[in-house]
Amino acid sequence: MQRIALFPGTFDPVTLGHTDIIDRALPLFDKLVIGIGVNSGKVPMFSVEQRVEWLREIYKDQPTVEVTSYEGLTVNFCKQIGAKFILRGIRYVADFEYEKAIADINRKMEHEVETIFLTCSPEFSTIASTLVRDVIRNGGDAAQFLPDAVSSSLQYSKLS
Repeated sequence: MQRIALFPGTFDPVTLGHTDIIDRALPLFDKLVIGIGVNSGKVPMFSVEQRVEWLREIYKDQPTVEVTSYEGLTVNFCKQIGAKFILRGIRYVADFEYEKAIADINRKMEHEVETIFLTCSPEFSTIASTLVRDVIRNGGDAAQFLPDAVSSSLQYSKLS
C-alpha cells in the first residue's frame, strides 16, 4: 500500500518554512500531495492559481509531489485522495497546541488518518506567511523568506 500524505495549508505565499517541511518529508512518503485549502472566510493575498503555480514550479522535478487545491474538511479530502497521513509543520510550542487540537478532531472524524508533525529547521522558525505578507504589503524585500520561484515572480510583477 502506498504511503500518501497530504500537506494542507493556505501557502499564502509559499515560504522557505513550507519548503523546508516538504523537502524533509519527501523521503517519508511514497506520494506527497500539497493541498491548498480554499477557505471562503479568508481573503488571500495571492490567488489559488498563483499558489498552485508556484508549488508546481518548485517541485516540477519531484515526481512524488502533486499540487492541488480543495474545499471542505481536510479529512474528507484525505479520503478522496487516499491519504492516510496529514503532514503539519511546527515552529513553536504554541503551534503544537493548536495543531494537536486539530489533529485530535480529525482523528475522531477519521480514525485511519494519522497526523505527522515535523518541526521546522531552526533557521526557518521565525518565517510565517502572515509576517511575509506584511513585508510584501508594505513594500519590503521578502526574498530572503521565499523560494526563488516565488520571489522572482513578485519582483517581475512589481516591474509590470
